Formats: sequence, structure tokens, C-alpha cells
Amino acid sequence: MTVEQSQAPAGGPLIPLHCLRHAEPGPPRLAALPTGTPVWVVTRHADVRQALTDPRLDRASLYAPGAPPVTVIPNILDAPDTLLNIDGPEHQALRRTVQRAFTPRAIERWRPWVASVVEDLIDGLAASGSPADVVAAFSRPLPVQVICRLMGLDHNELTKLADWSEHALSATAYTAEEIQQAMQEFGAFGYQLVLERRKNPGDDLVSSLVLAADETGGASEIQLTMLVIGLVLAGHETTMTTLGNAIVYLLDEDREAWARIGADQEAAVQATEQALRTIPLGDNLTGPGLLRRANADLEIGGVTIPAGSIVAADAGTANHDPEVYPPGIDLFAPLGTPSLTFGAGPHHCLGAWLARMELELGLHGLARRFPELRLTEPTTDISWRTGLMTRSPLSLQVAW
Repeated sequence: MTVEQSQAPAGGPLIPLHCLRHAEPGPPRLAALPTGTPVWVVTRHADVRQALTDPRLDRASLYAPGAPPVTVIPNILDAPDTLLNIDGPEHQALRRTVQRAFTPRAIERWRPWVASVVEDLIDGLAASGSPADVVAAFSRPLPVQVICRLMGLDHNELTKLADWSEHALSATAYTAEEIQQAMQEFGAFGYQLVLERRKNPGDDLVSSLVLAADETGGASEIQLTMLVIGLVLAGHETTMTTLGNAIVYLLDEDREAWARIGADQEAAVQATEQALRTIPLGDNLTGPGLLRRANADLEIGGVTIPAGSIVAADAGTANHDPEVYPPGIDLFAPLGTPSLTFGAGPHHCLGAWLARMELELGLHGLARRFPELRLTEPTTDISWRTGLMTRSPLSLQVAW
């Protein structure tokens, strides 16, 4: 099975994600997950931030015995051994094992690597000639090639890693059996990679993780394996999705911004932050937000949430809260309050700074080399990757 190409429920085409109308943020409201499980949806910026930082809301209890079902077809986000789904001291110990490799200073050392991948892909796009598919030539391979280089992997692994990543974050695109098979293959790959790097360490991210785990005793072999898998996923999906959707927005609606991003790298930095805030990763068709479960009674936004309740933090709506951000998209406006795209609190995305760097260098490099880049089809004709936790162009024909 392949990733579904999108058709709107009414038979018409889906609209680009930057065109979605967000609900007006308000008090927590009761809704239902696709499984039928009741869920409290929080949408205001302050409420979403509380939901992601309050220790009375956690991830581990979502998968405790007797917990109500939260996904129709489980994917990698439901695996109990991942960094995402453990809390408290165990989570802190495991996170300490890896977080020093993901500080802004540490990631800045990788800038030349990332820049070289960007330039190589742009050279290939230029050599292929106009027109071309910018997704196939640039936005899809960029994050996979970066993570392969950082992890010291052979380029022969690119296709498998991309395929495993799509299965790992599937909502409806693949069957439970297909997801399980892909995750077994992905897990075996990650486990063998950890063993190999322990035996023959190198100057790569996996070797650094293994060394840190051995020094601190903060991670088991299974947890290290899941960390490797999680880093591939985090380094792949957010970057590819945001980059593809940002290109759609810029080439369709903001040509002046495209020119400015190409001429000024600092402008690309600002545009990256605003694109991450204003262009959502998905359209919430597979779920209303980042899930947590209450381990005690608590109050959010003036509403009492009983212990045992499921809470969904709708970061996409919170990122457009008019009490915090002005309306519309201004890619070069200062971002006074951090967005919630990468979460907040203990489970804030470790790879956030790497994703930012890839997006900044990718957008700047592409706009600099192709200032006249244009879409060759209306956005209503775009084929979309659907059935996953995110949505982005399946292909995007451009010319220059």
C-alpha cells in the first residue's frame, strides 16, 4: 500500500494547510477521539502550555492497564519504551543521556554538514532541469540525508528509512499488520546499529548516544534503539512537512517574502520561526492534538478536569491565539512568545533546533539559487500525503 492521495470528503481537493481556518480558542471542551473515547480539547495558548507542562498530566498513563483506547491503529507514538511515553525520573534520566547532543551549541557544529546536503540537493535539482518535482528532489530527501549523515549511515538506507518513517506515523494509510511489520524491521535495524556503534564507535550521533548511555547508565539497549528510531522520525517528518508546506505558501501567496528569504539568511531564520508557528503540520483529521492523561483532578482554563480524563493539547489553534499573536501570516514579524509546534515542558522535541537549522538553510538556499521558482499547477491540483499524522505535498511541480 502507498500513502493515500488526498480527496476532500465532499469530493473536492484539499486546501493548503496555510489556508485552514482555525477554531476560535476558548475554554476546554469535551469531544471524542476517533476511538470514541471522550477527550478534553484545550485550545488557548496558556491552556495548551499548561497541559504540556503540568505534571498532573502525563503520557505514560495513556497506556497503563485499563486505560481507554486513544488510537484506532497503534503506531510508533504508542510504543511504551519510547522517550515520548515515559515520565518522571526515568524520563529525566533517559533525556539527560541524549540532550547534550541536541543543545543549540552542539547542533551549530553540524551546520556545515547540513549546508553541504542542502547545496548538493540544489545542485541536483538544477542539473535535472526545469520543470521538476521539488518534493522528490529536495524537501523529501533533505531531512533523511541529513539524519543519515549525522548517524553515519550509508545512502543505501535512505529509501528504507523514509518508508519506515511513513509507516511509523501512519494513522489510516497502512494496516495494523503493515505497520507492525515495518516497525519490526525498523527496530531490528536500530538495534543492530546500536550494537555496531558500541563495537566500532565513530564520529557520529549514534556513537555519541551509546557513549553517553554507557557513561551515565541512563538507557537500556531497547531504549537506545527506540531513541535512534525516534531521532530518525523526528528529524524526518517535521522538517519535510514544514518545508513542503512553506514552499507551497511562499510560491503561491508571498513572492516578496521568497525574494527576501533568498537574499538575506537572517530573514530566512525569522521566516522559519513564523512558518513553524503559522503553518500547521496537519489538519487534525486523525486527532485533536497532543494527548495526555490526568493522574489527578486539576483545573485548566477555569474547567475542572477529573483524574483519568484524556486531554488533547491543540497546539495548532494555540499558535493562532489572538490573545498572544496578531492575525495572519507575517513571516518577518518578531515572535514575542515561542510557538508550541515542538511542544513544551519535559517532552519538548529534542530535535527542534536541528529542524530549525534544516528549514532555515533549505529555504534560504532554494530561494537564493532559484529566485524565479514558481508553481506549474494551481494549489487545487496538488496531490497530498494523507493518512498520516501530518500532511504535506506528495509531489510539487515547479519551474524556473
